Amino acid sequence: MPAPWSRWRELGARHGAAVDTGCDHDRMRGAPTVLHLDLDAFYAAVEQRDKPSLRGRPVIVGGVGGRGVVATASYEARVHGVRSAMPTAEARARCPNAAYLSPRFTAYHASSTQVMALLRELSPLVEPLSLDEAFVDLAATRSHLDVDAARALAEQLRDDVRAATGGLTASVGLATSKLVAKIASELDKPDGLVVVPPGSERDLLAPMVATVIPGVGPATAARLRRLGATTVGDVAALPVSELVRELGRAHGEALSRLAQATDERPVVAERDTKSVSVEDTFATDLTDVTLLAAIADRMAARVVTRLRAARLSGRTVTLKVRLHDFTTHTHAATLSGPTDSPRVVTTLVRRLLGEAELAGGVRLLGVGVSGLADWIQDDLFDGELPGEPGGDALDLAPEPALLTLTGPASQARHRSAQSPEWSPGADVQHARYGRGWVWGSGRGRVTVRFETAGSPAGPIRTFAVDDDALAAAEPAPVLAADHPGPEGARRLG
Repeated sequence: MPAPWSRWRELGARHGAAVDTGCDHDRMRGAPTVLHLDLDAFYAAVEQRDKPSLRGRPVIVGGVGGRGVVATASYEARVHGVRSAMPTAEARARCPNAAYLSPRFTAYHASSTQVMALLRELSPLVEPLSLDEAFVDLAATRSHLDVDAARALAEQLRDDVRAATGGLTASVGLATSKLVAKIASELDKPDGLVVVPPGSERDLLAPMVATVIPGVGPATAARLRRLGATTVGDVAALPVSELVRELGRAHGEALSRLAQATDERPVVAERDTKSVSVEDTFATDLTDVTLLAAIADRMAARVVTRLRAARLSGRTVTLKVRLHDFTTHTHAATLSGPTDSPRVVTTLVRRLLGEAELAGGVRLLGVGVSGLADWIQDDLFDGELPGEPGGDALDLAPEPALLTLTGPASQARHRSAQSPEWSPGADVQHARYGRGWVWGSGRGRVTVRFETAGSPAGPIRTFAVDDDALAAAEPAPVLAADHPGPEGARRLG
């Protein structure tokens, strides 16, 4: 359960952290009061938590079809070279014995809600970046927080995350800025904690490759190499004029500041705008795929124009399709970091349109971008998405990276082995055997393993897909009794 506010206050006071809500967020800080939390291999860890037979085994979550993309790979799968944004076909070649599961966003959202509640007990200023990571401004309630106090708060937070979520682990970075806190959270994964003392930021960043800085991908890195700069320290040593000449004024000046660990961006708790979207209803149902693609392209351009006008970027691109019979489908793709690139948004919209069911005609089409932020993750000189012709300039963080998902489908008149409720990993309920999850399906049959987070590894049974005793189910809530214990928690990390 979330720690009570009084407990956080008591812990901070014990380490000399005074509570003060009148801090100045617009200047560089003198204490490590920016916290970045990143849940480790989040989607895969939730699946291992909820499915005892998968603990300690390679688990890969994402698109399971021929054109699918890996969203998250467990650490057991990563040792085989599987990574986020890799085509699922390549992942299967590298790790054929892994469990390949479709995402269960209801389960992920439930765990994310528990974690975000804990963060809001710690501070009112919480900036979620996705379901599994967020920034927290500790200075909103503490004017003086030394390294020891910051470490104690973060250790308590990690313990509470593990307890509240049934054993999920989180890596935490604490620093004087969002840039350094985010980098610090990656340094000791999984289940790590790194506190960067004030004044040591430049020394920490200097030996790192320049691509650790947001916005520096392969294309920008190549330009920097022409200037003789491969590390953050090399970039920091370059005259600003050289960076401006090579990258342009805005990008050059911004990169120079970040390379010198100067980052004054505040933690933003709430945004008035949750998403930016456009949609059109057509006078007649459209069936021409080429025409629909052209309309989707124009919509993507309009959305990006609005994003840039508002000085925002976004992580999730959504395509909304309403068919001739008024059934509505949503399809979404989520990036590891925010973008405002027309090429990236358009490429994702085209990919989603290619996966959408358009038979019978389209009555309405919409494009939106959500997961908004005031910073950009991808390359300043973006290219195509990985796997697209033309390059790989879009930088994708280790996890969660590019994910193509199909949203709730229209209600079918009969179920088949390809129905969403029979997708690998989906929760089901049997009238006789109880709760379980889909192990696999095909040829009119569905195989289910009957187990829950709090049970031992369960038996496997096969049924006809139209068996009336078997039905789709919502994920079970995680109870304290489901916690797998220290050994299980280590495996989940």
